[in-house]
Amino acid sequence: MEYNYTKVDLEKWSRGKLFKSYIDNMRIVMSLTVDIDVTRLLEYSKSKGLKFYPSMIWIVSKVVNAHDEFKYGWDNNGDLIKWEYISPSYADFHKEDENFTKLVTPFTDDLFAFHSRFMADKEEYKDQRGFVENQPPNFFDVSCLPWVRYNHFDMHIFDEGKFLAPVITWGKYEEENGKYIMPLTMNIHHAVADGFHLSRFFTEVQELINSLV
Repeated sequence: MEYNYTKVDLEKWSRGKLFKSYIDNMRIVMSLTVDIDVTRLLEYSKSKGLKFYPSMIWIVSKVVNAHDEFKYGWDNNGDLIKWEYISPSYADFHKEDENFTKLVTPFTDDLFAFHSRFMADKEEYKDQRGFVENQPPNFFDVSCLPWVRYNHFDMHIFDEGKFLAPVITWGKYEEENGKYIMPLTMNIHHAVADGFHLSRFFTEVQELINSLV
């Protein structure tokens, strides 16, 4: 399967000097947790016969794919690239043995098409544990802690400090003043994004949820 991307010319990229400074001298990952009102998503999912987990994965995937800063990576030669789109690499937890399957469902702009693919992938790999083989390179990471409503969650990635894709996590939603509130976390490399971009992600996730009709 072909995965489309464009190589980034650091000399022509408006963020090129800043990117190089962070990669060469100060590899920083920003982490932020924001409470999100998922009341409308719960109502919408139930009314349409959708599961909450894949619906929420689609929500964050759609916002991630709307912005270039979340789609950077590296090719096999170590050159900086920007993917045409990236897909969620998520965990499917198995209560019976307390293990999980890690797999990727290709992103599509249509919620119902994505949900259908998700459910098919979940069924196909239900007996596997760990990472499914031959996963695509254009991915970002998604996980969920549905057992606890946390205040902050930080995922440390112990590579060379060059993992550029978002790492997104959410926790348990709980009722609060008639609304269902859920913590949502993003980790992102400072070389590709600033606080503005990080904050915009949460704003647009909430706007997208609220727009469901």
